[in-house]
Amino acid sequence: MKNFELFLSGSGIPIFYVKIGLGFLFSFLITFFSIPTIVKISRRKNLMDEPGIRSSHLRKIPNLGGIAIFYSIGICASIFAYELFDLYKFLFASLIILLYVGVMDDIVVMRAYKKLVAQIVVSSLVVIGSDIRIRSLFGIFGIYELSYFVSILFSIITFIVLINAFNLIDGIDGLAGGYSVICSALFGISYYRLGEYNYPLVVLSVIIIGTVLAFLYYNLSNYRTNKIFMGDTGSMLLGFLLAFTSICFIDIFIDKKLADVPRYHLQSAPAVAVAILILPIVDTLNVILVRLYHKKSPFDADKNHIHHKLLKLDLTHRRSTFYIILYYLMIVGVAYYFRHTNINFLLMVIILLGFLGAYLPDLLYRLKNNKN
Repeated sequence: MKNFELFLSGSGIPIFYVKIGLGFLFSFLITFFSIPTIVKISRRKNLMDEPGIRSSHLRKIPNLGGIAIFYSIGICASIFAYELFDLYKFLFASLIILLYVGVMDDIVVMRAYKKLVAQIVVSSLVVIGSDIRIRSLFGIFGIYELSYFVSILFSIITFIVLINAFNLIDGIDGLAGGYSVICSALFGISYYRLGEYNYPLVVLSVIIIGTVLAFLYYNLSNYRTNKIFMGDTGSMLLGFLLAFTSICFIDIFIDKKLADVPRYHLQSAPAVAVAILILPIVDTLNVILVRLYHKKSPFDADKNHIHHKLLKLDLTHRRSTFYIILYYLMIVGVAYYFRHTNINFLLMVIILLGFLGAYLPDLLYRLKNNKN
């Protein structure tokens, strides 16, 4: 790859833009041409997702699309964003562990505690081994710099929560994938604006966009023979990578006083990161609170997710996904517009708007029933 970069630099072509273009192209094509084979094998071996209590589909559908997502990201990121794997030594190992756990869960359904143990191991590897952690809260509740052990514990919990939160929003066609594309685009644009020191993270974001767009072609297909879900493999991988990119985003705005690292300032950086990831955060918190209110286990399956509420309004999967993403993009717009205000005020506004979006479908459902 370095010889290729020397060739490009000699030809006058900007290396970064070539990486962006090729990263997107190959990540899309690898996923696009891998999924039909996975669908064929899944149908032949009956490796299908069975409709259950949380399911919004009525037929058995292959659910190993996450394998294609890993395959594409693993190849393209290690070629076009290899600097990340040089810098964060345990990143690729974490992805491999998540792949194994996800595939096992998609095929034989693992016990919840086994998945949790694996997620703790993966999060610990990347937080402690690669030093990807939340070092400061930037004044949230008056808290600034965190001690090393508090930082490690809080970061591990953040990884675990986001991994599972993305798993929970993967309930209707296009939602987890579409939201991952939006989050990756927002983080990618932010990294690009913050300068070339962050270009490997821009390339990673573009690679995620490419592979997920190819997956969405099949996930949103009207032809049952082509349709596939990402399964736990895909949702855990995407949740992990978006947690990784969000913590890296927050970390950029901490002045490490290193000679070769540029200095940036955005006091509301954690609130902006929360705004970008607000859908899985609010959906998970809301579901847990509802279950606890009804004296049920937080781990019991039900249909209290935001996407289930929109389906009750007789919306299609595509329309539900579109409305959810549009509403939560509005919250990102609010966060960006008020990014220079007090961080506690901004965070409160973001969370209130997030929960408003969670309960708005309930209000619309009641109004619809009253009219009928």
